[in-house]
Parts: sequence; structure tokens; C-alpha cells
Amino acid sequence: MKSNILLAAAAVLALSTGMAQAAPSAAVTAAVADKGRPEADTKRDADRKPAEMLDFAGVKAGDEVADFIPGGGYFTRIFAKAVGPNGKVFAVTNPPAPNATAPAPILAVAADPQYGNITVVSTGIGSFKLPEPVDVFWTAQNYHDLYLTRFNLDVPAVVKTIYDSIKPGGVFIVLDHVAAAGAEVGPTANTLHRIDPAAVRKTVEAAGFKYEGETKVLANPADDHTKGVFDPALRGHTDQFVYKFRKPK
Repeated sequence: MKSNILLAAAAVLALSTGMAQAAPSAAVTAAVADKGRPEADTKRDADRKPAEMLDFAGVKAGDEVADFIPGGGYFTRIFAKAVGPNGKVFAVTNPPAPNATAPAPILAVAADPQYGNITVVSTGIGSFKLPEPVDVFWTAQNYHDLYLTRFNLDVPAVVKTIYDSIKPGGVFIVLDHVAAAGAEVGPTANTLHRIDPAAVRKTVEAAGFKYEGETKVLANPADDHTKGVFDPALRGHTDQFVYKFRKPK
């Protein structure tokens, strides 16, 4: 009897943290195994756990997904394959800087015929407008960038724009590097490129989202949150939180 109670309690705890996940769908598994992905990306899979991430987000065939600040397209390519030909992926980024010497890498990804369902929205991370609302709005390791001094953004306004870009019942996934509890958001984002998860919840819930849970798959208790995320001793292995928020129907 005691063991049954303990098992039940463990199940409840797993559900509350988003850890009680079934095996990733066939579409997600195939998307991660896509031979078109560059080796530089696939080498990072052991650390970034993309199948578990897409499964937690609930990405499925036919979905419309926004990849916010996509960088080189690590997740964008996987989303494109996971949602399939009937789905769409919007890569939301800033316009090129006036002194840019090369096009943004995501443009090359979107131009690749095998990822023909990707559309780049390069009107700015603070003033974007998607062609249509999405099922999943995703940001990985860059929510803290909204607080960078050089962007000078009204973060609550940006989060409200994100809210308005999601279909009723859709989800907003925030994956980022953990900062120490209570750390001041602006300075920590600018110096360590981290953010206090509690600060994220406060701003996102204030926009109208409902917190649904988290997964601890990317947690690293050995990270004491004092080093910058690019520190060679820690890079690629930071303690990361992954939160799921839902827009009410």
C-alpha cells in the first residue's frame, strides 16, 4: 500500500512539472532524424534534446509554429519537418543591421526547397506581425534578449504581441538559461545572458497566459548560476528551464 501511494505521488509530481510525457510522436522523431539537418546541429542534440522539447510543446503535423529569434535555424528546421506540408513555420527575427556584411542564416534555411513551409518575418522582434495566428509560439535561449539594452524594448508590450499572435488554446513555450532567484532582470540578461524563471512567469501571466507546467529535462543542478552562458566551462550545459503557458480559449 505504501509503495502504491509513493508511486501515485510521484505521478502527480511528474504531471505538475510536465515530465510525464509519452514517447515523442513519429512525426517528431522523423523530424529530428531528418538527414537534411547540418552536422553542426545534430551534434548538439544530446544537450538540447529536441524530440523531448517538441513533444512537451505539443507540436504536431499541420500546426502553425512561430520560432522567435531563430538564430541559425536549429529548431526551425525540425519544426518544418514535424508540422509537415500542411503546417507552417514563421521565423521571427530583426531586420538586417545597416552594416551587415552577410544575410541572416535563417534566410538560407527558408530558401532551401526541403523546408518550403518556412516564412521569415523580419520586421523586428518588438514590432512583428505574423501572417496568421499560430498554435505554438516558441522561444529558446533568448527570452532574456528582450531585456538587452541595445534593443530598448517594452517587454510587457512584446509579450502582449506574442499573446495576440497565438490562437485561442495555443501555447507559448519559453526555454531559457536560469538566473539566480531574485536576480535583477536587466543586468543579468546583459551580462550573464540568463533570467530568473519567476520573472518570466510574472510578465507572461500578466499578459493573460495561464501557466501550465514545466519540464526539467534540461535542468543542470551543477550550474550555480554565477557564470555567463558562454563561459567555456559551462557552455552548452547550463541549467535551463522550459515553461509552457497557454492562451485561454
